Amino acid sequence: MLKRFWLLFAQSVTVLLALLFIIAALKPQWLQKHGLSNLRLFAPGIALHEAPPGTDTPRAPPGLSYAEAAHKAMPAVVNIFSSASVARPHGLDTDDPLFRFFFGDQLPREQPASTLGSGVIVSSQGYILTNEHVINSADEIEVALADGRTASAKVIGADPETDLAVLKVQLNNLPSIALGHIEQARVGDVVLAIGNPYAVGQTVTMGIISALGRNHLGISKFENFIQTDASIHPGNSGGALVDIEGHLLGINTAIYSSLSNGGSLGIGFAIPVSTVRAVFESIIATGTVTRGWIGIQPQELTPEIAESFDLKRTSGAIVAGVLRNSPAQRAGVQPGDILIRVNNEEIHDTTQLMNVIAQLKPGARAMLHIVRKNKTLKLPVKIAKRPAPQAPINRDDAELNE
Repeated sequence: MLKRFWLLFAQSVTVLLALLFIIAALKPQWLQKHGLSNLRLFAPGIALHEAPPGTDTPRAPPGLSYAEAAHKAMPAVVNIFSSASVARPHGLDTDDPLFRFFFGDQLPREQPASTLGSGVIVSSQGYILTNEHVINSADEIEVALADGRTASAKVIGADPETDLAVLKVQLNNLPSIALGHIEQARVGDVVLAIGNPYAVGQTVTMGIISALGRNHLGISKFENFIQTDASIHPGNSGGALVDIEGHLLGINTAIYSSLSNGGSLGIGFAIPVSTVRAVFESIIATGTVTRGWIGIQPQELTPEIAESFDLKRTSGAIVAGVLRNSPAQRAGVQPGDILIRVNNEEIHDTTQLMNVIAQLKPGARAMLHIVRKNKTLKLPVKIAKRPAPQAPINRDDAELNE
């Protein structure tokens, strides 16, 4: 009798456990309803901490997450697909079936050679900023937005001397980015770089401002770069460098790399928003960028040169050459003069001199303060319009002509 009772008990427990296992697997909400949600049929080897049902994932404390800045800026950053037709051999119809029969596919068909970069929507009217080298020589330009929309873009204007270009697309309800204040930025501030590196899709990287006012890099004629260690890779060119509020601080344009794949070594450069704004407004107003010019070839004033000339100062720019019939020649500037001031602005080096002259309006008059044989002279000069560059900027060409 006792043996039969024990067998019945064992069978009942087995059936109940089997039923409980089936309910836990197929209808776990029934267990939650009766307060059995924490019931474990099998004891785990490692205890896991589980948040109570219905608890929201906690947000990071302010200052430890930059999700809001990224969320604000990312919709305004676009991918740019530029293409240029590959020329076929002169006089040959490579699409001719007879040609293909004899020569096969040894010569390529005419097809676009695509490059990829990034851009930033700065106006809801469809204006996009990017690098000039991203769209240089492109026959067709396509823009892909973060929301999945695509559109053909038209080049409004380009400025090779700062490596900036302005595009426009015809789309409605466009997001745009707010321009930040680079004059308030400090070395050590956190920044985010947004773009499309290696065509993997929109990507956000974080770093700090490593330096401000970088020049003498040979990247462009007018240099005043933000240096950052936020990862910038091929495909990021033309993308946004933003502050922790999601405001635009610069346009990512170049990296320093000794890697064979062009990957980042933690040294990237962005064109500051102050330069970006000036170029954008000039292109929108006139279709080009108008800069001042006086026609001199400056050279850096080094301590060694200052000592050889028996000079008491080591800041300024030496006039290495004066172009014939230029405003500088008509003003009386001579090779060997040292430019120390333009109007009321002190000149410390050739880069600053170029930037100061470029900002003057053609037709305006300026006062050049020079040192000649240790005597200070003032020479009035009438500013002319800077000639357009005759060829694309060579990044290895360090020669300056102002």
